[in-house]
Amino acid sequence: MTAVDTGVRGDRYKWTALSNTTLGVFMATLDGSIVIISMPAIFRGIGLDPLSPHNIGYLLWMILGYLLVAAVLVVALGRLGDMFGRVKLYNLGFMIFSVASLALSVDPFRGGSGALYLIGWRVIQGIGGAMLTANSAAILTDAFPLEQRGMALGINQITALAGQFLGLLAGGLLAEVHWRAVFWVSVPIGIVGTIWSYRSLREVSTPRSARIDWLGNLTFVVGTITLLASITYGIQPYRGHATGWTSPYVLGGISTGVLLLVAFCVVETRVAEPMLRLGLFRIRAFAAGNLAALLTAIARGGMQFMLIIWLQGIWLPLHGYAYERTPLWAGIYMLPLTFGFLVAGPVSGYLSDRFGARLFSTGGLGIVCLSFIGLLALPVNFSYPLFAALLFASGIGQGMFSAPNTSAIMSSVPSGSRGVASGMRSTFQNSGTALSIGVFFSLMIAGLASSLPHTLSAGLEAQSVPAADATHVAQLPPVSTLFAAFLGNNPIGHLLGSNGLLDSLPAQNRQTLTGKAFFPELVSGPFHHGLVLVFTAAAVMAAIAALGSALRGNRYVHIEEKS
Repeated sequence: MTAVDTGVRGDRYKWTALSNTTLGVFMATLDGSIVIISMPAIFRGIGLDPLSPHNIGYLLWMILGYLLVAAVLVVALGRLGDMFGRVKLYNLGFMIFSVASLALSVDPFRGGSGALYLIGWRVIQGIGGAMLTANSAAILTDAFPLEQRGMALGINQITALAGQFLGLLAGGLLAEVHWRAVFWVSVPIGIVGTIWSYRSLREVSTPRSARIDWLGNLTFVVGTITLLASITYGIQPYRGHATGWTSPYVLGGISTGVLLLVAFCVVETRVAEPMLRLGLFRIRAFAAGNLAALLTAIARGGMQFMLIIWLQGIWLPLHGYAYERTPLWAGIYMLPLTFGFLVAGPVSGYLSDRFGARLFSTGGLGIVCLSFIGLLALPVNFSYPLFAALLFASGIGQGMFSAPNTSAIMSSVPSGSRGVASGMRSTFQNSGTALSIGVFFSLMIAGLASSLPHTLSAGLEAQSVPAADATHVAQLPPVSTLFAAFLGNNPIGHLLGSNGLLDSLPAQNRQTLTGKAFFPELVSGPFHHGLVLVFTAAAVMAAIAALGSALRGNRYVHIEEKS
């Protein structure tokens, strides 16, 4: 069976498939990041203090719930697409995504109940998004001939990655209108996309009947969720420690998750029709491409979160922006990253159709590594043109990598395995994004914990804050300061104003403490120490990913495509 029908369905259908699936994955990835910058507005809208230690769990799960579902379900949903029809699963995903978007926009509750309502529907929205991302690449691989596949997957993949960063801008813009608008925006697009997909997409490949691997699905889903959630909870303080890596719950959760995933691998080698075909990893192009994708996703996710903190918590206030406006402007100032994606992705995908993936993917990751080193060398209060140039270079590098790498992965597997292969590829990518929260926030907290308490205490005492109160504030977990910067809040006024201490200070000191410069200047030194750890780790990951990409071998296409 060839990968695409000939005749009247050919050219017209493949461009329809590209247009619709690109819209689908764009909306799925956009909604994965849109709440990050709009979180302060959402919390104010439902009446929750985003800086309260009791509410950090709500904040984490608002982001993590969607990412976890997107990470753990895509393999199973890709496999179901192979069994029951990729287009059928994709269409259902569009409908679920649209219904969840509508439900999110009409949250009737406030406080903790309102947050739990949003988290629940974010999980359901993530299920719809996972159906879209799990099957889109397989639909395109079926629809396009080999000589155009890199271009098609390049457009699709780069649009998906651009959605992650455009979500930051969209979240900032829509939060200025109303917090519900963050969810409203997906409703009309989702409805149009759902109707369009049901009317225009058709099954090109033949579904293959098979048994559902229930035990494999259970061990994989529970194990992955337990592992990723435990790593993420490692960023929260535990019994006087800056992070939770000594917590028996975190360590136990990680151990349990690893054991379940080991059990999953054993199960997959013994069942007749496994959920995940481990044999695909014998294909060097498939294994190397997914390893590079995982490491790149971790590094990219870490960069995304750290840039938000850097801009919202330090750079923008130092340049005169009010704290409540920093989420919007952080999204705007990060646009060069997206421009780099959009420039390099389709071009490198087109060229990789002719010259193979290794040159572009490996070269792109080399550029990403150099951009991290460049960011590492910048001062905290940087010159924006140089910062923008480094972001643009990083976007170019990631665009050069992502499209050819996706094409190489999908072309290396048999046609009957494209759904599960697409799901496995998305799992590595989405797991990397979820892992980046725990990994990079922990590195940043470690950097802050070594110098922030003394710096904060001395700075507060210099502004007439009593030593006992200054020490109490300085001993608060660094994660609180980190989330304050992440959310574009000035924590000094919040911490000192909650007990009336701020009102007892002289007017000049009060004005200094709540101004735009005091907090950014105070934390810039400790923050830069954390940035050194973060960007060094990201550069190392990019370098290892480049090595893995280089070892993928010469251009490899499964034998079915050569006939």
